[in-house]
Amino acid sequence: MAQFIAFLQKNPYHLMLFGAAVVTGMMLIWPLFGRALRTGKDVSALEAVQLINRRDAVVIDVRGAAEYAAGHITNARNVPEEQLNDRIKELERFKSRPIVVSCGTGSRSVRAGVLLQKQGFGEVFTLRGGIAAWQQASMPLEK
Repeated sequence: MAQFIAFLQKNPYHLMLFGAAVVTGMMLIWPLFGRALRTGKDVSALEAVQLINRRDAVVIDVRGAAEYAAGHITNARNVPEEQLNDRIKELERFKSRPIVVSCGTGSRSVRAGVLLQKQGFGEVFTLRGGIAAWQQASMPLEK
């Protein structure tokens, strides 16, 4: 260990290269930890359809009203992310059913899913890739 420290101190570039290696390694490993730290599960468009059809899952679209009006999953309930905490009582009756949370690309739905789980919703799934992935899978949208 002493030799390693001496090596790093010998030339400032050694320390810089070591730091770059550590940062690069963390960037490669971060997605694995990020998935493990998420409390919810993400599902593909096909898996979401199966949850909807087989288990009567409720779809909650957390995009804004204009985005929702432009096209949404059939029977999805629009509860914009910024209103979710205030409107949680509306969703209480669905606690026993699976919930699929969707947004435009998948980022807002993760935050909304975490909030729903904290509020006691047992089975919360986020649509991986959001409505963009839904459309890419050639799934229909309702307007």
